[in-house]
Formats: sequence, C-alpha cells, structure tokens
Amino acid sequence: MSTIRTRVAIVGAGPAGLLLSHLLGIAGIESVVIDQRSREEIETTIRAGILEQGTVEVLDSSGASGRVRTVGNRHDGIELRFAGAGHRIDFADLVGRGVWLYPQHEALKDLIAVRLANGQDLRFGVTAVRVEDAASNLPRVIATDADGAPLEIEAEFVVGADGSRSVAREAVTGSSTGGYFREYPFAWFGILCEAPPSADELIYSNSPDGFALISQRSATVQRMYFQCDPNADPNALSEEQLWEELQKRVPGTTLKEGPIFQRDVLRFRSFVAHELLNGRVALIGDAAHTVPPTGAKGMNLAVADVLVLERALRALLLDHDDRLIEAFPETALHRIWKAQHFSWWMTNMLHVAPDASDFDRLRQLGELRSVVESEAGRRYLAEAYTGWPLEGLGPGAGLG
Repeated sequence: MSTIRTRVAIVGAGPAGLLLSHLLGIAGIESVVIDQRSREEIETTIRAGILEQGTVEVLDSSGASGRVRTVGNRHDGIELRFAGAGHRIDFADLVGRGVWLYPQHEALKDLIAVRLANGQDLRFGVTAVRVEDAASNLPRVIATDADGAPLEIEAEFVVGADGSRSVAREAVTGSSTGGYFREYPFAWFGILCEAPPSADELIYSNSPDGFALISQRSATVQRMYFQCDPNADPNALSEEQLWEELQKRVPGTTLKEGPIFQRDVLRFRSFVAHELLNGRVALIGDAAHTVPPTGAKGMNLAVADVLVLERALRALLLDHDDRLIEAFPETALHRIWKAQHFSWWMTNMLHVAPDASDFDRLRQLGELRSVVESEAGRRYLAEAYTGWPLEGLGPGAGLG
C-alpha cells in the first residue's frame, strides 16, 4: 500500500473541499485533496448556483475566483408570485445586499484551476474507502487510486467534504446515515432550455397547480423547475406538455420557450449529521447537511462551514490551540439550523402539499400576503436569502 503524509487530508473536491484547501494553502498549511470523480466530470456536471454576497466576497478576496464578479450576474431581488400577481422582494433596498447567479460548476472550474496553479496535490479518480483512527493524532484515509491500487493518506486532520453519500461520515457519527432527516412529499422537475431569460430576476411562483421556479443560466440558456411527484419519470412528458405545465404555474408571466436539452427530477431532503466532529475528523458541506434548494443555501452553507473550520485548523495546526476545533460543531450548527429553518419555511410556503385541504391552501395564501405586505416580513426574507453575516468573520476572513 502506498502511503502519503500530509497535514490535512480532504476527501471530496467539491466547493467545500477545494475552498478549504485554498484557504489552508494561503495560511501555509499543506493538504491533499482526493475525489473519486474525474476532473472533466466535476467541471461539466451542471448545477445551480445562487451565491450569497458573503460567499462572493470570500471567493473574490481570497483569489479563489475573480470570474464570479465578471461572469456572474448580480441580482438585487426576487419575485414572489401568487394569486396571479407578482411581488418584488427588493434585497438592495431592504438589506443593502444582493446575490449572484454563478453556476456551481463554474466556481469549481475556478477553484480547480487556482489550486493546481498553486501546486495543490489534487488527485482525481481516487476513491475513499473509509477513515480510520479518528481519535488519534494521525487519522488515516484508506483509499484506492485511479488504477485500483490501495492508497493510504496519513494526516494530522481529516476533513469529509465528500457530499451527501459521504464515506467519512461513518468515522464521525458511527453510521453512514447518522443524522436528523426529513423527506418531502414532492420534488422538482427541472429543465434546461435554449431560450432568452423570461424575467430579469428569479420568479418563485405559488399556484393552485403547484410551485414553479423560473431561473436563469445565461443569455441563451435557462433553468426552470416545477413541483412534481418524487417518483415522476423525467421522460414521460413531451416538450409541449412541459411548457404547458410550467406556463400554467406562473399566471401573469409569459415564458420564453426554446428547445429543452436536459430534464431531471430532484428529490427534496433535509439532513443534518448527528455529529460534525470526532477527534481529528470533521464533516463540512453536504457530508454534514443538505437542504431543499428553495432557500438557495446549499453551496453558501458549505462556504460558511469552511470559514469556521479553516480558522479552527489554523489555530490547531499553527498555534497548537484546540479551543476553536472543539467549538467547531456548535459554531457551525448555529448557522446550519437557521438555514434549515429558512429552507423549510420557503419550501412549505411555496409548495402545495399532496394532501392540502382548502384550509391549508387559504392559510398558505395568508402567509404569503403576511410576508409581502409587511416590511418586516420582506426584510426577513431578504436578510436570510442574501445571507447572514459570517459569524465572527468579515469579508476576506480566513485568509491568514
């Protein structure tokens, strides 16, 4: 078995793992990053990306991504649509912040490029099998390399940033599935199409027929979703039927149609691992938690995890101070559960439950009106959507 020795072993080359390695590198802390996927797969798997202002500031000021400001599109609001009318939530006016539309795979391209340019030991096609010796000062990642040969990474600290099917989770929680879990009785049917944007900003639409989100990707490619059954067949509907389904859920807005070149069904789950830290192994990103996409919190929550953990690792590995790493779970969970609540709230306010009664439907409309007709309600939505302050960390924090 080949053995690699490093200070921090990071399992997973997603946004959390790559940003953590980047910030650790700035602080002079060596790391090895592994991922079972190929570089091409990571960079070409198209995923949504609504980035909070704090996330954009961290990516930009740390040198992880300059394109996020030049290629990404800033949005200063969203539209809540219900009862046939649209209501704009003006982020800039309410909280003085905005969000950026920047697809996650584009951020990953930036992060991979900057890490390789800085000599990062980044290994694609390497599959983590398990994490051992979490309670020791030298935890290990047992893996197989791209050729199937056994590989061991011995480190001073191991980070599981390997997504919702995390291998590292078992070393932290004692189980690959150990956590608080909720599954929702609906999913999103998503399409990518060749068309100009249907609106200047995202539309979150509640209708008697179910929820729809009219989102964007670029000047020529758009992403749209509508609420569906979790077991829906992505290929069961024709293009004409898909456009009819989307259009009837955004009354008052005429969608700009075009050829549909991708379709999928996205299930809704909420998850928080029972533990985020065991000895010298920690979980961040989707390995630690997942949220429904309605609140646009996924990648942003991963970045917040990274900032808290990076600061703790600097104290532990450079100053031999373990106080921040011991406090990591409590600090991270404070934001995680706020994000879980916001994502749950947006999801339940905008979707029609399969068993909803007339009372449930009318109560839901009352809730939507309570939000849009109250400055306090609009301000809460704007504050949560654009992102709470990164606790104890200002723009550019975690940079050494």
